[in-house]
Amino acid sequence: MARILLVDDEANILSSLKRTLNAKDEFDGTSAAYDIHTFTDARAALLASETKVFDLVISDYRMPDLDGVAFLTDFRYRQPDCIRIILSGMTDLAGLVLAINEVEIYRFLSKPWNDFELRSTVAGALRFQKVCVENQKLADELRLIRSQTQSKDTELKRLEDAMPGITRVNWGPDGSVLINDK
Repeated sequence: MARILLVDDEANILSSLKRTLNAKDEFDGTSAAYDIHTFTDARAALLASETKVFDLVISDYRMPDLDGVAFLTDFRYRQPDCIRIILSGMTDLAGLVLAINEVEIYRFLSKPWNDFELRSTVAGALRFQKVCVENQKLADELRLIRSQTQSKDTELKRLEDAMPGITRVNWGPDGSVLINDK
């Protein structure tokens, strides 16, 4: 189950977001299963991020204590794999550019939002996050394999230097090992 963090200084917006994300799909009657945590205080949300790992965070852009870009900048350092979305009723081009370039947000959604767009954006973001985590895991495995291969290649070179020809194998056309009597 995906864990989602919602941060907005207006409790009614948080309730609406949570209700929208938990709503049943109009076409097939299913609803997404999310573990949703809501905060009206960005600093309290940052404290929660020290003990809980989130898959996705949606933050309001304009909040009284800490704006959305500052919050997400701090949050990104704590949980870099978490997908970040900014929600705002204001159209601030400079703020949007800063959010994209500095915080690397996944999407910028405007208030009022379209329910279908919100749900599909969240679903797409979570799929993207899952692929990113899987890619990171595969890259780590590849680095480990390369490291192990490099160690083995170093050992083979050492053996070959000590006893020339020891690491060379003659293979037959059927994959068998050929032994030379020379």
